[in-house]
Amino acid sequence: MKVDSHRILIRPLLTEKLTALREATNTVGFVVHPDANRIQIRLAVEVLLKVKVDKVNVMNVRGKVKKLGRFSGRRSDWKKALVTLKQGEKLEMYESA
Repeated sequence: MKVDSHRILIRPLLTEKLTALREATNTVGFVVHPDANRIQIRLAVEVLLKVKVDKVNVMNVRGKVKKLGRFSGRRSDWKKALVTLKQGEKLEMYESA
């Protein structure tokens, strides 16, 4: 499926675990479009953020079942991408956070 580069990267993931991973292995996380594959994610990161990508790991995250009283609902499923940048590359948006 053809997906525009601007629609592939939905938002960055900022968690404590990913912050430690970024400092240790130069890996950043993104919530990505569910239909995007590794190649599209790599191209979107390289074009939009102007950095070189070493590898991309992708995982589908299942939505949790949440209950409120006797009612239950389900959160949406989403796709997460862990992008490892090449040696010496860094993203400025993470440096200020």
